[in-house]
Amino acid sequence: MGKAIEITDANFDEVIKTGQPVLVDFWAEWCGPCKMIGPVVEELAGDFEGKAVIGKINVDDNPAISARFGIRSIPTLLVFKNGEIVDKQIGAVPKTALADKIKAQL
Repeated sequence: MGKAIEITDANFDEVIKTGQPVLVDFWAEWCGPCKMIGPVVEELAGDFEGKAVIGKINVDDNPAISARFGIRSIPTLLVFKNGEIVDKQIGAVPKTALADKIKAQL
């Protein structure tokens, strides 16, 4: 089963430039809503294995990427296609809402 990949400041640009849609979950250990959406992100990684890239980036460990995209509240989930942001979700939402955002880019 697919698993969300760990994204860092170092590998971010490489990850978002795949030909597939990429969902990036910006999160932190201390964030309650992030803990709620974490398992959903992992499930999506399994559901979209081979079709989309699902990853998580810890904002405390990777401040450069968080600053680059102006991440002020977490969880923030960005959907990229060909290296560009095509959709955004701030806060915890049902799995179906995130799945729809990914499906729209397939």
